[in-house]
Amino acid sequence: MRFIPTTLKDAVLIEAEPREDHRGWFERTFCMEEMAGAGLKTAFVQHNSSYNHAAGTLRGMHYQRAPHAEVKVITCTRGRIQDVIIDLRPDSPTYLKWEGFDLKAGDHRQLYIPEGFAHGYLTLEDATAVSYLVSTAYTPGAEGGVRWDDPAFGIDWAAEVSVISEKDAAWPDFQPA
Repeated sequence: MRFIPTTLKDAVLIEAEPREDHRGWFERTFCMEEMAGAGLKTAFVQHNSSYNHAAGTLRGMHYQRAPHAEVKVITCTRGRIQDVIIDLRPDSPTYLKWEGFDLKAGDHRQLYIPEGFAHGYLTLEDATAVSYLVSTAYTPGAEGGVRWDDPAFGIDWAAEVSVISEKDAAWPDFQPA
């Protein structure tokens, strides 16, 4: 596995190293030893997945507040997404910065998102599926979010948002802590 730093502190792109032969390929998508050696958390309590019918579907921007903050490892297993993260940690040198990543099925890449980040994605193809490793169980009372089009962040989405939940569209303007 290769661990590639992003522009946001502690967020990492993980590239698997597929081994190919006449049958196809095999890759390791999780290795506790290698991830721990790269300084990443390795304890995950949930594995979630989502399926999205249409391109232009936006899910996000979500996070959980401490003490239920979560690490996520995101993989696009079908189709293609623009995955976006925002650093919401006030003591971070990349506080309030965002970065987007193009993830697609078969690209052998995952995104490691540390605690304290908002996360969301926009589907860029119909019939897109996403898989998540999550370090903390979902806790409804700890749920938070920021609006996908909040001017505080100025996210440059790769396509028009055409499908979004009422809840995700209604997050209030961001107010720094």
